Amino acid sequence: MTAEIALVAVNARYQHSSFGMRYLQANLAELEERSQLMEFTINERAVDMAEKIVAAEPKVVGIGVYIWNVDVIQRLVRIVRQIRPDVSIVLGGPEVSYEQEQQAWLKDADYVICGEGEEAFLLLCRQLLSGDRPALRLLQGTSPGMDRLVMPYRLYSDEDIATRVIYVEASRGCPYLCAFCLSSLDQKMREVDLDPFFAEMETLLARGTLGFKFIDRTFNLSAPFALRVLDFFYQRMRPGLNLHFEMVPERLPPELIASLARFPAGVVQLEVGVQTLNKAVAKRISRPLKVEPLRRNIAALKAETQVHLHVDLIAGLPGEGVASFAQGFDQLHALQPHEIQLGILKRLKGTPITRHTEGFSMVYSASAPFEVLQTADVSFEELQAIKRFARYWDIVVNNGQFPSASQLIWRKQPSVYRAFAEFTQWLFERSGRTNHISLLKLAEYLLDFAIERRGVIEAEAATVLISDLTRMGGRRLPKRLQPYEHLLPRRERPEPVKGLKRQQRHLRT
Repeated sequence: MTAEIALVAVNARYQHSSFGMRYLQANLAELEERSQLMEFTINERAVDMAEKIVAAEPKVVGIGVYIWNVDVIQRLVRIVRQIRPDVSIVLGGPEVSYEQEQQAWLKDADYVICGEGEEAFLLLCRQLLSGDRPALRLLQGTSPGMDRLVMPYRLYSDEDIATRVIYVEASRGCPYLCAFCLSSLDQKMREVDLDPFFAEMETLLARGTLGFKFIDRTFNLSAPFALRVLDFFYQRMRPGLNLHFEMVPERLPPELIASLARFPAGVVQLEVGVQTLNKAVAKRISRPLKVEPLRRNIAALKAETQVHLHVDLIAGLPGEGVASFAQGFDQLHALQPHEIQLGILKRLKGTPITRHTEGFSMVYSASAPFEVLQTADVSFEELQAIKRFARYWDIVVNNGQFPSASQLIWRKQPSVYRAFAEFTQWLFERSGRTNHISLLKLAEYLLDFAIERRGVIEAEAATVLISDLTRMGGRRLPKRLQPYEHLLPRRERPEPVKGLKRQQRHLRT
């Protein structure tokens, strides 16, 4: 298939779909029929992507550049430029919207659109296809009201709906000024007109869509707005429905918690950005932090609703050392969210976090994803240990593999963080890896640690591990655990049911 405009998306995984490129295509007006969306993943070779792009014989190639794909995009742009010097290459996305003078590779592109690109890309394509080449290479995007944009949901294919994450957007912008976040640069909050938005959601539901991942940065900024969205989906409940929202924890009035409480378990996932519980650090990075309302609301969500709570913390923030980070982690863990996601601070281009670079000796990696390597308060070695902590916490706790056995790690310990950090160091020394640890091998490591470092009787630890593995439907047990299988009640003994291999594959990804 040939097209004059190739819209190129390079996703982190096949399961992801490019929402931004679909929005661009939906807003190409009369040029939409002359365009083609081409989606790849970062695991594909740049030369193979280039071959498919060139085969479409485009005159304009638009590419979205993000922190996760910038390395492969650089190679792709270079190849396309060499093979088809006549093609107009247009770049956009957060990774090229700022600090262009520090990115020498951009010389291989003809144009860079900074910021939101729906209106600017349409205008540029009209000019280029009519033979008019703008003299300026850097073009500033607009921030239109959502009612000026055509929604892109009809561009999700049946295959997308069956196999990919379906992203939706009810608002853009963010009123907060968090120094590490690009959304802090767009304080103009814009909401969709909910009636046409609901019509689009109705169509997606009718086509079989069950998962809706909202990309809004602060979905609950307006409680009445959030309540209308929640009520729409509640009135259309069906088996398998799943809704994902990002919410700020301080803005959860009782009526919003009551609305969330109506949903059965497994339907709603809330991603709650806490980032730090250190008030001085929060103030330094311009992040609003009200600790008591945060604690109260997370506790209420856990006690009064069945939503899946995913909370985030960021390590390496200016002025926060390991002791403060550990204290914040313990405070969050005491609230018993379903997941605690630990991230390392990244220096996103254009964000105000750079103002702290000198004062707090912030050293960032020169390569994507541009994570902080050390600060005045956290050494390189400590940050590396935290990264391993995050990985092990994911596979042992967040993934729900060992809900009972994991508690043996911190049982009778004064700090969950310190206890798991000890396990992290022990496991890394013992295994030498953070990836490709099979589920059964991980069970044996947990058994050994519980016995060696926590003094748990082997029979007790083995029984707990067998119970966890049985709950996941394991076909077999590690040899170390098999002698203790008889200690479980008969109804809890492992049966030859499906599931273990899938769990093992999940651990390796």
